[in-house]
Amino acid sequence: MINAGIIGGAGYTGLELVRLLLMHPEVEISVVTSRRYRGKKVSDVNPHLFPFIELEYEDVDTEEIADRSDIVFVAVPHGSAMDYVPELMARGAKVIDLSADYRLKKADYERIYRREHKDKEERKAVYGLTELHPEVASADLVANPGCYPTGAILAVAPLVKEGMVKQVVFDAKSGISGAGVEPSETSHFPNLAENIIPYQITEHRHVAEMRMELHVKVSFTPHVIPSIRGILTTAHVFLAESEKTQTKPLQGLRGRGAEPHNDEIEEIYKRFYEGKRFIRLREGMPSLSSVRGTNFCDIRLEVEEKSNRIVVISAIDNLVKGGSGQAIQNMNLMFGLAEEEGLWFPGLVP
Repeated sequence: MINAGIIGGAGYTGLELVRLLLMHPEVEISVVTSRRYRGKKVSDVNPHLFPFIELEYEDVDTEEIADRSDIVFVAVPHGSAMDYVPELMARGAKVIDLSADYRLKKADYERIYRREHKDKEERKAVYGLTELHPEVASADLVANPGCYPTGAILAVAPLVKEGMVKQVVFDAKSGISGAGVEPSETSHFPNLAENIIPYQITEHRHVAEMRMELHVKVSFTPHVIPSIRGILTTAHVFLAESEKTQTKPLQGLRGRGAEPHNDEIEEIYKRFYEGKRFIRLREGMPSLSSVRGTNFCDIRLEVEEKSNRIVVISAIDNLVKGGSGQAIQNMNLMFGLAEEEGLWFPGLVP
């Protein structure tokens, strides 16, 4: 049995970790921390978890958390995880960080997040997108991807691998839970109801992860929509010149002045995601309702005729595949379990 600790168990991602881990057959939750709710039962603060958990929220030192846990999920705000990770790892615990503190190189983190990275070591965390990084299996520290980058990167990774992409423009719509548990002007009901709010339209911090993983020219604009969960991403993929295309059938086809067809591009996706249990290539349009509460990423693509553009749509639940579910998927690999252990269930409809 894997003993799992959760630092920051009162926010949306922490609560989702608790919910999902309670259903995991190989996991026992050893400790859940919250300074605000210290001494209160987790299920008293969060009635939806009654009667599944008897633990109380604790505020204990990092050393004790590590000693009681085989793996620790760090679900705290950006800039706070680095206060815990060095000591957790020094005590021998495996760590999955759900903040941004270890996703980027230290210099890039300090430039983009405009704060000093307090960890004195240049730790090499594995970027926890298992569909692209199977080396998660041998990692002691995993940086769980951001929610927006998860849906975006998975949407276009097969085309990038084939050398087909010159530029990609991501347009993403997110449910309000992506903003966290603390209310804000954006999440205030009268401001958001019957509305769509774009924000950080050219310089959202998550674009750094997309560029790091894709190595192509990336533009990204996020929007908040009046939905609780989910991210729907539209990727406008502009194709590179044919000589850069590595896929031989397409290279020959496009070299004769022809355009790629849907079935050819779909075949690329099928090959790339073969055996990846949480990627669903759909014939119908992906929707937030189809992935709500699940660890799936639904993808559909369409080639625009007489153009160099392919449009790819992806849908994820930002709190599951975009957060806590993906963290558990990473944990499964780290402990030699099947990726789908504790995560194989259908969505919530309606």
